Amino acid sequence: MNLLLIDTIHPHFFERMKEVDVHITDGTSFSEAEIFSIIPSFEAIVIRSRIPINQKLLSAATNLRLIARAGAGMENIDLIAAKKRNILCINAPEGNSNAVAEHVLAMLLALLNNIPRADAEVRNNIWHREANRGFELQGKTIAIIGFGNTGSALARKLQSFEVNLLALDKYLKIDKSIYPYVTQVDWPDVFSHADIVSFHLPLTDETTCLADDSFFHSFRKPIWFINTSRGKVASTSAIVKALKSKKLLGACLDVFDFEDSSFEQVNLTSNADFNYLRQSKNVILTPHIAGWTHESNYKIASVLSDKIIQWLRSNS
Repeated sequence: MNLLLIDTIHPHFFERMKEVDVHITDGTSFSEAEIFSIIPSFEAIVIRSRIPINQKLLSAATNLRLIARAGAGMENIDLIAAKKRNILCINAPEGNSNAVAEHVLAMLLALLNNIPRADAEVRNNIWHREANRGFELQGKTIAIIGFGNTGSALARKLQSFEVNLLALDKYLKIDKSIYPYVTQVDWPDVFSHADIVSFHLPLTDETTCLADDSFFHSFRKPIWFINTSRGKVASTSAIVKALKSKKLLGACLDVFDFEDSSFEQVNLTSNADFNYLRQSKNVILTPHIAGWTHESNYKIASVLSDKIIQWLRSNS
């Protein structure tokens, strides 16, 4: 099988593909126009987010049978158009779920304990103890919105902190024999009881701008908000308004609604909402790296390899 690699992937992927005689063309430096010109020659492509796999590209990919995304989200693939052409689409959400869960914990603990602010102050010879008094996780109610690979990974880690765990996911029923410490709820329970809300959602028509002004005003008490899923599921302007009105006690944001589709190019300087966030002492910001660890890089390649090899052998 001929496979076109559009985005970079861990070298382990190349080693695994040798097992099943897959010929890989490295197209990571090819322009979109060059990809369009050669795509008819390939049965499979591996992507992340560099270019959209839309109807135009799929129409040119006359021999394509498999699209493999080295990551979790699939919003840059026209899944309906691919299905009509009998093209299998796979991804590797299992590969970075632990990385995302650890990142959420790191951001949350840092925020609640004022660690970035206190660190900056001490480095500048400022010694404020009372002003940096923190909050403990123990006893807090944490709502996990989306209980797939990353949401469930976070729940497993939070269990040891003696918190009350709520989970909202309308597309699955949580197995109580596996997660006896998690209570599956609907939105009214989240709005009434949550102290902390963490998003673990794919970007779909249903989830786009889910966290808007109305969302934040629905909570009975002020909350801390975390988003490590996709930027466009939460409105940055709504987050800023909620911070200003004290509906939000603080926020941990790894993703933003003004990122471009590749997640690589972001214009920060001209964004007024972002300028407010970066000056806020109760906000922690990272550049879409929650699932971006050395370990997850290897694991994503391994998971994707396993799925491709299984597909090839089942179709041989």
